[in-house]
Amino acid sequence: MTSTESEGSGEPTRPRRRRTVRLRTLLIGLAAVTTVAMGAQVAVTTERLLQQSENLRADVAAGDRTGVPLYRLMVEMQAERAATAAWWAGSKVSQEELRKQRAATDRAAAVFRRSAGHGAAESERADRYVVEVRNHLDELDTHRGSADARDGSADQVIGYYTDVIDRMIRVYQQFSQMDDAELTQESRPVVALLSASELLAREDTILALSGPSKQLGAARFAEFINTVGAHRYLYDTWIVPELPAEDRKTYDRIAASDAWRAKTAIENAVITDHTDNAHGVRLPDEVGGWRAAREEIAPRLAELNTDRQRGVLAHADAKADELEAEVAWLVAGSGGALLLVVVVVVFATRSVLRRMNRLHQRTVTVAEQTLPEVVARLQRGQSVDADALPGPSGERDEVGRISDAFARVVAVSVDGHRQLAEERHGFGLFAAGIASRTGNLVSRQLTLTEDLQDTFGHDEALLAQLMRSDQLTVGMRRQIENLLILTGGEVPDPHTEPMRVADLLREAAAEVEDFRRIERHALDEVSVEPRAISQISHLLAELLDNATRFSPPRSKVVIRAEAVTDGLSVEIEDRGPRVAPERYEEMNGRLHSAPPYAVLAQNAHRLGLFVVGHLAEQLGARVTLRRSAFGGTSAVVIIPSGHLVRTEPQPSPEPPEPAPAPRPRGEGEREVVRHLRPTPVRRSPDPESPAPDSRDPASPAPESAAAPSPAPRLPALPSRTPAEDRPAPPPLPERVPQTHIARQLRAPRAEETVGQDTATPEEVADAWADYEDGTQTVEAELRQDRP
Repeated sequence: MTSTESEGSGEPTRPRRRRTVRLRTLLIGLAAVTTVAMGAQVAVTTERLLQQSENLRADVAAGDRTGVPLYRLMVEMQAERAATAAWWAGSKVSQEELRKQRAATDRAAAVFRRSAGHGAAESERADRYVVEVRNHLDELDTHRGSADARDGSADQVIGYYTDVIDRMIRVYQQFSQMDDAELTQESRPVVALLSASELLAREDTILALSGPSKQLGAARFAEFINTVGAHRYLYDTWIVPELPAEDRKTYDRIAASDAWRAKTAIENAVITDHTDNAHGVRLPDEVGGWRAAREEIAPRLAELNTDRQRGVLAHADAKADELEAEVAWLVAGSGGALLLVVVVVVFATRSVLRRMNRLHQRTVTVAEQTLPEVVARLQRGQSVDADALPGPSGERDEVGRISDAFARVVAVSVDGHRQLAEERHGFGLFAAGIASRTGNLVSRQLTLTEDLQDTFGHDEALLAQLMRSDQLTVGMRRQIENLLILTGGEVPDPHTEPMRVADLLREAAAEVEDFRRIERHALDEVSVEPRAISQISHLLAELLDNATRFSPPRSKVVIRAEAVTDGLSVEIEDRGPRVAPERYEEMNGRLHSAPPYAVLAQNAHRLGLFVVGHLAEQLGARVTLRRSAFGGTSAVVIIPSGHLVRTEPQPSPEPPEPAPAPRPRGEGEREVVRHLRPTPVRRSPDPESPAPDSRDPASPAPESAAAPSPAPRLPALPSRTPAEDRPAPPPLPERVPQTHIARQLRAPRAEETVGQDTATPEEVADAWADYEDGTQTVEAELRQDRP
C-alpha cells in the first residue's frame, strides 16, 4: 500500500522497527571474529614457516645430493685441465698420468650424473645450470680427443674446461639463494671460496701452458695478472671478512704456511721479474716451484671449501629444525592464546550479561513493583522512605553509569509524582471544602423548601413547583456528593439501624428526577448494615439516573434485588438503545477498578460511571453492564455479604383499620413526600468558616440555625434517612399491576410529549401523593400478613 492509500484509509502508519542485535550476539560475534582473525594469522604464519622449513630442507637435500658431487667434479675438472694444458705445452706429463686424471674425472662425473638425476634442483635456474653441466659433460670425450691429437688450439680445449667449471660455480650461486636471509648471507663466502679456488686453478693452468720454455704470450700473461688480482681481491674482500671464526682460523693457518707464502712469492715474481721478448713474456725461474706449492695448498683449500659448504648445510638444517620448533611453539602458544581469549571473552560476556540481567531485573522490579507502590503511597498521601528507591551504585563503568542514570530517572519521576500527589491532595482539599460549603447551602435550601411546602401546601400549583425544586435540589446534592467522592472523600452514613432492601431501593429511586418510571422489586427480606447504606443508595441512584436518562421517556426502568450466594444482587434494567460489545467492555473496565484522574479528565461527561467505580471499590462490590433481553442495558450490582444483616421478624401488630379509598384531595389535604434530611452536612474543620456541631444545641450555627456541624473526618454530605418521627416502612412485596395504586392512576394516562416534562402541577402533586399512598398501603398489608 502506498503512503497515499495509507492516509486515505485512516489507519496510522506504524514506524518500522529497527532490527537490533542482542548484546550476547555482539559479544559472541566479537569473540568469534577475534578467534578467527588470530587463527587465520596463526595459520598463515605457520604455513609460511613450514614452507620456509621445507625449502631449507630441500636446500640441504640438494646440497648433499648435488653440491658435494659437483664440487668433487669441479676439482677433478680443474686438475684435468691443468694436466691437459701441461701435456699440450710439452711438459713432462706422461700419458699414464693424463689417463689416470681423466679416469678420476669420469668417476666424479658419473657420481654427479646419478645424484643430479634423482631429483630436481632447488630452483628452476639452478636446475637449468645442472642440465647445462650434464650436457657439456657429454662433449668431454670430444675435447679430449682434440687435445690428444692437438687438433685446433689450446685455448679452445682449455676454454671448454673453463666454461664447464663456470657453469658449476653458477649452480652454487643459485644454491646460495636460500629462503632465509641469514643463510643467504652465510652462503656467499662459499661461492667466493669456489670462485677463488677456480682463479687459483686458472693460474695453475696458465703457468702450465708456459711449458718447459717458460714462455707466455702477452694475452695469457695479462690474463695471469688479472687472475692473480681477482684471486687476492676475493680473499681480502669477500672471503676473509665473512668467514666464521673456526673457518677463519683454518684460513689463517693456510695463509701462514710455507706453501702459501711460496705461492704468493711466485705470483709476485711472475708479475715483477718477468722478461719481455719478441714472443711475449718469459717467466722467472721461480715458476719451477709452483707445482709443489700448488699441490700442497690445493687439498687444504678444498678441505676449507668443503667444511664451509657442510657448515652452511648444517646451519640450514638446524634452521629448519628451529622453524619447525617455532611452528610447534606458535601452534601451542596460539592455541593457548585462543583458549585464553575464549575464556576471557566467555567470562567477560557472562559478567556483562549477568550485570545487565541484574540491571534489567532491578529495572523491571522498580518499574512494576517499587514505582507503582511508591506512586500509590504518594497518591494516598503517605510518606515514602528514601531507601525504597534505587540509589547510585558507585560503579564507574558503563553498566554502573546506566544504573546511576536509571536511579536518577526514578528519583526525578518520584519527585514529579510527589509534586502531582501534593497538588492533587491540595486540590482535593480545596474541592472538598467547596463541596462542604455547597452542601451546607443545599441542605439549607432543602430545609427552606420543606418549610415552604408546610406553609404553602394548600396552593397546588406552588406545591408542585416546590416539589420540582426539591427534586432538582436533591439532584444537585447528589452531584456535590459525586464531587466529594471523586476527590477522595467519603459520604459518612449516620444510620444507626440496618435498613431493609426495599426501603433502600425506594430511597435510591427517590433520588432520580424521573422516579415515576422506576419499578422496584425486593425479592428477599434482607437488610443492609448502617455504615454502607448511603454509599449503596448513592451507587444505585447513579445507575438509576443513567437508566432513566438513556432510555425512552415512556419506558420503564426495573430494579430488582435478591439474595445470592455472594451477597445481594441488584439488577437495574432499561430499554435504551443498543450498545456495542466493545463499549460494554470499556465501561466495565472503568467500573471494575477506580479509574485514575487522568482518565477522568478526558471523560468528564461520564462522571456517573467514575463515581460508581469509586463507590464499588470502596464497598468491595462488583458492577457489570451487559445487554438486556429487551435490547437495552442491564446493570448488575453484587454487594458483598459483609454489608448485609439478617432481617429480624417483627411482631404482628393489630390489624389496622381499612384504609379509605383514595379520593381527590382538596386544597390543603394533599399529602406530599418530602426529601427530609435531618442530618446536616458535615465538614472538616475550616479556620475561615468553622461549623458548629449539630449534636450540641448550644453550639452556634453560621448563617442559619440549620447550618451543618463539623465532623472529625473528610467532608461529607448528609445521608438519605426518613424523618425521625416516621417509622421505617416494611419491605415491599412483589406487586400485582394496578392493585395498590391510587384511583387517579388506574385510568389510562394521556400521551406524554417526548422532551420537556409537560405535567401540570396537579399531576405532579397527584403522582407524589399516589406514590406515598401506594407505599403505605403495601406496608400495611405486609404487617397484616406477617405472623
